[in-house]
This record gives sequence, C-alpha cells and structure tokens, in this order.
Amino acid sequence: MTKLIAGNWKMNGNLAANETLLSALASGLPQALSCEVAVCIPAPYFAQFQALAATTPALAVVALGAQDVSSQPAGAFTGEVSAAMLKDFACRYAIVGHSERRQYHGETDALVAAKAQQALAVGITPIVCVGETLAEREAGQTTEVVKRQLAAVIHANGHCISEIVVAYEPVWAIGTGRTASPEQAQEVHAVLRAQLKAATSHSDRISILYGGSMNAANAAQLLAQPDIDGGLIGGAALKATDFLAIMAAGSKTA
Repeated sequence: MTKLIAGNWKMNGNLAANETLLSALASGLPQALSCEVAVCIPAPYFAQFQALAATTPALAVVALGAQDVSSQPAGAFTGEVSAAMLKDFACRYAIVGHSERRQYHGETDALVAAKAQQALAVGITPIVCVGETLAEREAGQTTEVVKRQLAAVIHANGHCISEIVVAYEPVWAIGTGRTASPEQAQEVHAVLRAQLKAATSHSDRISILYGGSMNAANAAQLLAQPDIDGGLIGGAALKATDFLAIMAAGSKTA
C-alpha cells in the first residue's frame, strides 16, 4: 500500500510563514515521489494554498486537507465549516475526531462519526483519529478505547467505511516528544486492522496512519511496521526539512 504522509499544521501559520514553508516543500520534493502527501491547514489559508499550487507545479502532488468539518450540511451553525464548503476549495481530506477536538471541545464518538459521514457525502476522505490517554493505557484499556471510537464511525458509515483513513494517535504522545515504540504502535494498528477487516471486505483499501510525535528521526522505524501505512504529522510538518525527511522515509517503505 502506498504510504500517506499528512501534515497537520494545527493553529499555526501566517501568510508569510505559509509561503516560505510551502515554497521550501516544493523545492525539496523529489521528481518521483512514491508516497502520497497532504497538508491539513487552517481554513483561512485554503485560498492561499490554492493560489500557490496553481503557480508552483511541484505542489500539484500535495493534497489539501482540513483540520475539522461540521457535522451539519448547512444552516444556523455560526463558526462551523461544512463539507460542501471544503469541497469548494478542492479539499481531499478532513481530519475528524482529533484528540484535541475531543479533549477541548467535548467531541463525542457519535459526533465524530457524524462528521465523517458529512465528509464522505461530498467525496472528501475523513482521517478518523482514535487514541487513548496515558491513564487509559496504564489501566490496560487501550484496545477497548480505540475499538469503541472506531466502532462508532463504522456503525454510522458502514456502507462506505472502506473510503476512510484511520489515524492512531496515542494522546500521551501528541506534542509531548514521547512516541509509542514501533512495537507498541504496531500492536494497536493490528487491532484496528482486524476490526476493519471484520467490518468490510475492502479493508485493504484503508490506510492506518500513526499520529503520535512522528518525526524525521523515528519515521523510518515506525513506517517499516507491517500495519502502519503512513503518518499524521504535527510539529514536524511545520519544518520543511523534517517533513521532507518523513516523506523520504515513506517513499522507501511504500
């Protein structure tokens, strides 16, 4: 399976910094890239990305992604951004259920499933995030937690579940500098793979990304695991040299 390397800029960036970062990525992208690449950027900068991509041929291989999407198609939901609006900007991906959304905005499994449903309805691939907290891991609840989170999305989107991407992001390893060992990550990815196989005969289409502090130093080891199909990259996606190094690792293990 072709690896997917997706950068999540989170709430970072400005017009000048974005142009510098994207230009550096374009300059460093190899002619023959054997992994897929996406950047999930703040919504105010979609138009800037489109304009730069239109004048920078190298960026044509970089897909645009959103960091969230509304669970509603339209209406009186102030501050929300619908899937149809994301589609207007040719977004290919939308992150749903990131641990920061679950933690700081109280997003439930059911809400995450509804967001995935909205993305799928307009042809956007949801990157469905699942993961356990440190307390849950120490209590031996990792498998129970990730399976529950994914089950909600499968239940709501069963007929088209093979069109999603899953990202395992241990909450204790996000932005902390701590990373699950390749063996720890692989163990959870294998659980998710089995759950997806039980849900659809097309599970081989579903990429499962690792999203807990993957960086230039540990990417190759993580991406070499049999059930890790790419990475959802946070801090390292804001540094062109690091993000390019992770892409290179993804290309080698594709």
